[in-house]
Amino acid sequence: MPPRPLEIGPTGHAAAHAIERTRTARGYSQRQLAARVTALGRPMTFTALSRIERTVRRCDIDDLVAIAAALGIAPQALLSGARTPLGAAGVGEI
Repeated sequence: MPPRPLEIGPTGHAAAHAIERTRTARGYSQRQLAARVTALGRPMTFTALSRIERTVRRCDIDDLVAIAAALGIAPQALLSGARTPLGAAGVGEI
């Protein structure tokens, strides 16, 4: 019997929505953002990004950090739903 997929929790849902909101606010298509993530060294297809945004696929920490970098924001901003510029959070802040 194959393992049951892990359920996406509330933080995963919030991060997925924050990724989509920020991507559209920046004017990027899913293809463009996936290409930016790939260019940063984390291969990602637009299908994978679409699945993350629709909460069909879990977003692991490596994906989250690469997506945040491609969007020009701190990873914490995607976790909190805030839209802070990269480097705006103080040391030790989450």
